[in-house]
Amino acid sequence: MNRRTLFQTLPAAGLLPATAWAASGANASADLPLTTVYELRVYHCLEGKLPDLLKRFREHTTKLFERHGMKNLAYWTPLDEPAKSNTLIYVLAHASREAAAASWKAFQADPEWLEVRDKSEANGKIVEKVDSTYMTKTDFSNFGW
Repeated sequence: MNRRTLFQTLPAAGLLPATAWAASGANASADLPLTTVYELRVYHCLEGKLPDLLKRFREHTTKLFERHGMKNLAYWTPLDEPAKSNTLIYVLAHASREAAAASWKAFQADPEWLEVRDKSEANGKIVEKVDSTYMTKTDFSNFGW
């Protein structure tokens, strides 16, 4: 499924609570510099593997991202099928594109990450495909991040 099709399947109302929360500054990321680079990531899981991916993120991945300089902003799962069963969508913040590249390189080489990944995939691979898009905020964006 391509990103356009994915976003067409996501009802806008499903994002409103997260939007309101983010705009409230509840995550304290409103202090991010105007030069911050945002990364939209969409993970497409193999059938039946989304719970495994969510567990891995909840228990390990988000902490490892922070350790390597990536700021976790928000995570979503779609409300409607077919994406509901196999998709995780999230946004990270980076100081720059160069910082993002360095963070990802360090994360992918982290022995703890390699151990967590291998253990979580003991019963088979979890993620089929990852889409990544780097973005910058527009001058009319009113999100808190």
